[in-house]
Amino acid sequence: MGKRIIARKRGRGTTTYRSHSFRHKTAVKHRMYDSIEKTSVIKGEVVDLINCKGHSAPIAKVKYPGGNYAHIFAPNHIKVTDMVESGINAKPNLGNTLPLRNIPEGTLIYNIESIPGDGGKFCRSAGTFSRIIASRGSFVIVQLPSKKQKKLNVNCRATVGIIAGAGRLDKPLVKAGKVHHIMRAKGKLYPRTSGVAMNSVDHPFGSGRGRKHTKMKPCSQHDPPGRKVGPVRSRRMGKRK
Repeated sequence: MGKRIIARKRGRGTTTYRSHSFRHKTAVKHRMYDSIEKTSVIKGEVVDLINCKGHSAPIAKVKYPGGNYAHIFAPNHIKVTDMVESGINAKPNLGNTLPLRNIPEGTLIYNIESIPGDGGKFCRSAGTFSRIIASRGSFVIVQLPSKKQKKLNVNCRATVGIIAGAGRLDKPLVKAGKVHHIMRAKGKLYPRTSGVAMNSVDHPFGSGRGRKHTKMKPCSQHDPPGRKVGPVRSRRMGKRK
């Protein structure tokens, strides 16, 4: 009968495939999207820089007036006691958070919201940045780290700068054991076994005389869960002309 393939086991949601969020220090997102953010500006002081196992970049703890705190990804060259601003009237300086419509074209940004007030969804890994390409009325065109351009609402917020922690992958890991500990801290599955390296009872791509791929990769969207692997309902087949 075989065993559940990885795609099915992930859907079941056992402890092997869950994020170990109890090890994370805190959630990282922009300050609450309140009337201050929409109409004026608020200043905060960076009181601490935190290393969190669940994130690749260091986290800056910002204290605002009234004893309120927010946690943002630390940009390059920021340090404790620095002041940052958040709100529609904030200046487009390093570490400040403001709507996309108030950020000049060509500025480097990160932790970009997909809808106003969601706290940030795009460009959140260490050393990454996006760029403002153009403003077109009700939306702004942003170039993501993948070089893909995306249209976003002008009221979506982002932080100015480049996320700290660049160069973390420059040093080779050398040993599989080091990768094991890194993946375990993040709750990622490691090692990953290729489907063609498995037996035919364990995966639809398995067996087939060595590693030769004998089955077609595209599959129907109506296939059962044990067979739905590879590109689901591909748009095209064959060589590109």
